Amino acid sequence: MTFLPIVQRELLVAARRHTTYSTRLVVALVSIVIGLFFYVANLRTPKHKLAHYIFDGISVLALLYCLAAGRRSTADCLSEEKREGTLGLLFLTKLRGYDVILGKLVATSVNSFFCLLAIFPVLAVPLLMGGITNGEFWRMVLVLVNTFLFSLAVGIFSSTLSQNARRAMGANFLWFLLLAFTLPACGLAIAYFTSSPPFVLPELLFCCPVYSFYLTFAARYPFEADHFWWSIGIVHSLTWLLIILSSRILPRIWQDRPAEKDKTRLRDRYQRWLYGNPAKRKALRKRLLDINPFLWLAARAWLKPITAWFSLGIIAIWWLIVRAILKSDWHEEMLSFTTALLLNSLLKLWVAVEAGQRLADDQKLGALELLLSTPLTVRDILRGQFLALRRQFLGPLIFVVAVELVLTFAVSSHSVFEPSRGRAFGIASLCLLVVDLASLFWAAIATALTARNPNQASVTTIFRVLILPWLAWITIVTVAEAWLMLHSMREPAWQFYLYLWVCLGLLADAAFGFPAWWRVRTRFRELALQRLSTSKPTN
Repeated sequence: MTFLPIVQRELLVAARRHTTYSTRLVVALVSIVIGLFFYVANLRTPKHKLAHYIFDGISVLALLYCLAAGRRSTADCLSEEKREGTLGLLFLTKLRGYDVILGKLVATSVNSFFCLLAIFPVLAVPLLMGGITNGEFWRMVLVLVNTFLFSLAVGIFSSTLSQNARRAMGANFLWFLLLAFTLPACGLAIAYFTSSPPFVLPELLFCCPVYSFYLTFAARYPFEADHFWWSIGIVHSLTWLLIILSSRILPRIWQDRPAEKDKTRLRDRYQRWLYGNPAKRKALRKRLLDINPFLWLAARAWLKPITAWFSLGIIAIWWLIVRAILKSDWHEEMLSFTTALLLNSLLKLWVAVEAGQRLADDQKLGALELLLSTPLTVRDILRGQFLALRRQFLGPLIFVVAVELVLTFAVSSHSVFEPSRGRAFGIASLCLLVVDLASLFWAAIATALTARNPNQASVTTIFRVLILPWLAWITIVTVAEAWLMLHSMREPAWQFYLYLWVCLGLLADAAFGFPAWWRVRTRFRELALQRLSTSKPTN
């Protein structure tokens, strides 16, 4: 029998896929463009500093990619097999746990890993400019690869223990925080609360990939080389530990077994906590079904509105802590701006996830076809989804708008220089908040009808409506400032940045929200049944 047959098969399949090469080319081009932006934005700096800026900027973006791409690739790979009942077929053969685990790792991550490899030649350009050393470059390559493998291992381990897609993603994030940031957080807390000088335990930071990334640069490595290699070794050991545990656990938990009494009791308590006791569920079901049947499907978890308020409470606690640490006034401009940004981002991201989650789940499970065969009309489904979101987010939205209005006028009234600036940015952010929420609602529903899974629908919607305008804004501002610098012209006033931000946001809403609204209103059934249609080859 061939050693690691699934790995061999997946590599052969990946070698025949066009996306294996196209995505690698796209990522390389994006890296080149980002490097050019850093170059243009720092034309007047010396070459060695310019090389450092390019290297640092691309390295930070590559680290964020490694932390996210690996976990996203493997988060639902095994839990999906459990839900579809196909995992047991693999164990009917002579395959072992490590065959399946390593095969899934390769199958889900080969494209992401090739994209990471495409970044390295661009990362080496500052080496040719003379700004960094050979050791600095190769240490960065080692840290990025090590971080990517660790991210993959966290994702495959959480997917081994889960069956539900949403729980797998949640467990993925929690395991990542637990393994990579719990001990560093304890170490930083000890350092913060001890008297001057702070008492630092570097051993508590070794398990965090960000710490090894921090020690990679030439300014830190000569003084803490031992810490760097210890951090690399511990992160790599955690990677293999998670893979070995997954290989040992998977053959023992894929079968459906009778639930134990303790687990059944815990599951019942969780269901009662999420949906309420039987009397509360019955009353809520009757009330929601009388309004709209789909509303009951999307909003039967009574805990959802409470979690929205709970998240706002966490941001309020963060605001109080930051204000106490900085000893600043409650109407301080930067603190108010950061608070408004957090509140807006929380609502937008949450609505983008919730708006299409129910439909995407039904689409994946095949329940959407059954739903469309009932007397429910498309209008009823859309109205029910809108009412579910209104039930969950209307109160928090009103609260956020009120808080931001208070902060906006407080900042403008206490501002010494240009009080109209704070008022203009505050009103513009509130207007964009409302328009973005409407665009996210329709874009999320349209994407959920055609996406392969709920996570893809959410990520696609967020990227199109929220991230793309910011990328365009950063690009235009960077090019404009470089052009003005080359021609020795003055920097534009703040109105330029405000108008550009609003225009790009509205343009993204119009480009993705309006077409999504039209498709959903006119082609809902066609989009929902698109994956069932088979195209016949033409002669």
